[in-house]
Amino acid sequence: MVTILDVARAAGVSKSTVSRVLDERLPRSTSPTAERVRQVAAELGYVKDPLAAGLRRSGTNTLGVIVPRLTDTVMAMLYEEIAAAAGARDMFAIVATTEDQPDTERIAVRTLMRRRVDGLILTTARAGSPTAQDVPHALALRTDGIGPASVGDDRLGAQLAVRHLLDLGHRRIGLVGGPGYASSALERLAGYREALDRAGIAADDSLVAGNAFSIESGETAGRALLDRAAPPTAIFAVNDNTAIGVMAAAHALGLRVPDDLSVVGYNDIPIVRRLPVPLTTVRVPFGQIAAGALELLAAASRGTAPRTLVAAPTLIPRHSTGPASGERRR
Repeated sequence: MVTILDVARAAGVSKSTVSRVLDERLPRSTSPTAERVRQVAAELGYVKDPLAAGLRRSGTNTLGVIVPRLTDTVMAMLYEEIAAAAGARDMFAIVATTEDQPDTERIAVRTLMRRRVDGLILTTARAGSPTAQDVPHALALRTDGIGPASVGDDRLGAQLAVRHLLDLGHRRIGLVGGPGYASSALERLAGYREALDRAGIAADDSLVAGNAFSIESGETAGRALLDRAAPPTAIFAVNDNTAIGVMAAAHALGLRVPDDLSVVGYNDIPIVRRLPVPLTTVRVPFGQIAAGALELLAAASRGTAPRTLVAAPTLIPRHSTGPASGERRR
C-alpha cells in the first residue's frame, strides 16, 4: 500500500504538507507544491486509506493503546506493530500501561479519551467482562467475548505445540499456564486438553500449574511439576517467559533440555532463538493482529457490529524439544 510518507518522500515535502494537500475537507490549493504532490500521488497510485478515514472522528489522528506493561516483550512487540500500522495511515499511537489492574485501566481509558484520541486498542481484556463499551475500541491478543477483537488462534497454537511433543513420543506432558482472566491463557489450556484427548490420553490436572505470564511464575510452576514423584517428560508453557522459567527450574534441578525434558513456549519473542538451548515455540503473527485491530477499530467507529478476527499461529521447532526417552530417572 502506498502511504502518505511514500508520497512525501517522492515529492520532497513533509508528511503534513501531503496530508493538507490531499485532505478533501480543505480548500483546494493550486500552488506549484500542491500540484506536484497531487501529480506524485497519482503516479504512485496513492489511494486514501478508508481505515484511517473511518477513525478520524475527533480530528487528532491519534490512537490510544492500552497494555498491561511494556516490560512484557509480547506487549512491546504488539505495540510496535500497532504504531507502525497507524503510522502507515498517517496516524500516531500513544500507549498507557495498567499492570493488568481493572481500576488502572479505567483511569487510562478516561485519560486517553480526554486527550481526544480517535479510538482505543486494548490488550487487557478479561474474559466475560465488558471492556470500554462506551468508546470506539478494538481488542487485541485477548478478547472479552463481547467486543470486536483481533486475536491469534490460541487453541490451534496449543494443539500444534502438544502434537509436536506427542509426535516425539511424549505422553506425560505438563502445562504451565497463565492467568485465568486472560482468554489467551484459557484457550491455550483448552487446546492442550483437546490435543491430549484426540491422542487418547486422559488429561492429568496434577500436571497443570502456573497462573501468570512471568518468568518467575514459570520457574515456580516448573519446579513444582518437575519435583513430583512422576514428573512430566515434556512441558508446554503458554508463553515464552514461562518457558524460560521452566528451563531455569530444570537447570536448577540438574536436568538437561531436551535430553531429560522437552520444553515448548508460545509467542516467539526474539530472545528465545538465542538462548543456550534455542526454544521451540509457537509464533504469533503480531503484524496481522495489529492490522486486524485497526480494521476493527475503524468498523467500530462506523457503528458496525462487533466481530472477531483470528490469525493462525505457526510452530517453530528448535533445540529445546527431542524424542522421549522414557520416564526420567530420579
